[in-house]
Amino acid sequence: QVELVESGGGLVQAGGSLRLSCSASGSIFSINAMGWYRQTPRGQRELVANLVSSGNTNYPDSVKGRFVISGDIAQNTVYLQMNSLTPDDAAIYYCKAILRTRSGYPWTQWWGQGTQVTVSP
Repeated sequence: QVELVESGGGLVQAGGSLRLSCSASGSIFSINAMGWYRQTPRGQRELVANLVSSGNTNYPDSVKGRFVISGDIAQNTVYLQMNSLTPDDAAIYYCKAILRTRSGYPWTQWWGQGTQVTVSP
């Protein structure tokens, strides 16, 4: 019904930058928020950045000042600019959308397949 596709992951040296992209398609009536999460093999999936339809954003302290989420929710697209990357940022990054597939339907969350980010020391 709904597909989220991420791109832009890869290998970067510590101190470098990467830009991730996420595009949602399919049976989408409206999107309330889109965000980025990451997961390491030893950890839980954690929020990295969130963008709501009002334009508000939020970040955890671990990435604040280094990562920036942007995009156009009305166009079902969101980006994550990651700067000053460290090995601790290495993870699989997932895009998530909270959306309705039809008018009056409940909000549901959808996830992308993830994109790997590797940061070398």
